[in-house]
Amino acid sequence: MTTPGKPIPIEIHAGRNHPLGMPPAQFLRDYWQKRPLLVRGAFMDFAAPLEPEDLAGLACEEFSLARIVRHDRAADRWIVRDGPFAEADFAGLPATDWTLLVQDVDKWDADVAALLTQFAFLPSWRIDDVMVSYAVEGGSVGAHVDQYDVFLLQGPGRRRWRISRDPAASRDFREDAELKLLREFVPTDEWILEPGDLLYLPPGVPHEGVALDACLTFSIGMRAPSKTELAADLADFLAARWTEDDRYADPDLVPARRAGEIDADAFARLRATLPFAQSLDEDVLRDWFGAFITRYRSALSAAPRARAMDGATFERRIANGVRAVRNPLSRFAWSRSGRAARLFVAGEAHACSMRLAMTLCGLPASGGTIAPPLPAADRALLLHLVNAGHLDFPTPRRA
Repeated sequence: MTTPGKPIPIEIHAGRNHPLGMPPAQFLRDYWQKRPLLVRGAFMDFAAPLEPEDLAGLACEEFSLARIVRHDRAADRWIVRDGPFAEADFAGLPATDWTLLVQDVDKWDADVAALLTQFAFLPSWRIDDVMVSYAVEGGSVGAHVDQYDVFLLQGPGRRRWRISRDPAASRDFREDAELKLLREFVPTDEWILEPGDLLYLPPGVPHEGVALDACLTFSIGMRAPSKTELAADLADFLAARWTEDDRYADPDLVPARRAGEIDADAFARLRATLPFAQSLDEDVLRDWFGAFITRYRSALSAAPRARAMDGATFERRIANGVRAVRNPLSRFAWSRSGRAARLFVAGEAHACSMRLAMTLCGLPASGGTIAPPLPAADRALLLHLVNAGHLDFPTPRRA
């Protein structure tokens, strides 16, 4: 049990009855998704469930998800090749600085799958796969960040792991590599893992592993779908069950007070129409619906001006007020945002003054006047809308 006030250790030794060096409940309370942990001897007398040759053979199978990552140290260049591979591909590799990675090995090898029994304290649906990597001396996939929990079990050979526990550490990626490698990596901790050692890393911890000699590493990764995945799948799931008769409705509608306004009553109806929208932040719901409802259902859309209006010309045109005409292909709407407004035009959201939002949405088909004064932000938005083709300032006809 952790003593209150005592620092929580980052490195411990396993016990014969506690592979994690502690009861699972304590691990989940103190480490899970909170901080890294190195457990020495977590798998006592560990014997790898497969040989490097077995892994290479699996990487040659048509169904395999395999990669070979090479590092050219002289040029600091990373080369990635996707499998499946042929035996000749391995014969042509150098003596150092490469790694073979094969995903989902537990799906094809029962002995590898048996490793997961040691992680039965986790919900089985949270476990994604066991990825196995074989690396020669210097082999690595570079410094990177995973967005999921991972347990790194060291098999035969030794690997040096470095991590950063600095919450302010940079997460910017290099732009010159196929892999998502960190542009800058300053480690705070470093260890050499021996067979049977287990390193746990929660999501978001920068880390780098480098083989000190030929070695196997077993990576038990957790499934952590992004909000984007969840939202997209939920939308598809619900859409398949609803019919065209299930629609937004407003039988309680009252006369509109301001042209183009998406008011509070409309958002309340929207939440009732989409039950999962109940939990959405007001700003998120507003910006999504405003953008959605102003996209024209036709494939037609406004075309940008052939020649963009420059800032000086624009300022001269609006100095004393200007007649503006909305493009009929561009839908306009707005909603309140504190004392200002969010203006929605053809699927885009823009911040502006309430006055400008009401003026633009209230323009008649034949056009109307936009009168000064206009704040700088409103002027910048108007220029954008003009150059994007959503608005036009027709040249006054001469008498």
